[in-house]
Amino acid sequence: MSKKYRHIRTDIQPIIEELQSGNFLGDQIAGTGYTVLKVRVRNSDIQKGKSSGYRIIYQIESPTNVLLLLIYSKLEQTDVTMDEIKSVMELFQA
Repeated sequence: MSKKYRHIRTDIQPIIEELQSGNFLGDQIAGTGYTVLKVRVRNSDIQKGKSSGYRIIYQIESPTNVLLLLIYSKLEQTDVTMDEIKSVMELFQA
């Protein structure tokens, strides 16, 4: 994604810093059995708002341990299924 979206790191860095400081942003995704949230992030490489930007899906294991599960562009992928989220979570638990 970084080849297509040159500013992705700059765009998502503020979210990562918020997570590191314990501020958990976004909406909780129900049905995972864990605390998993999805946050919308503006993509500065396109001239549209957050609704067309990136999605970051992350899991809170503890107040000091957060796993970034998925980052995707809403322009390229409309939604991620629950099965996709769970299979990524299984990779971290293995």
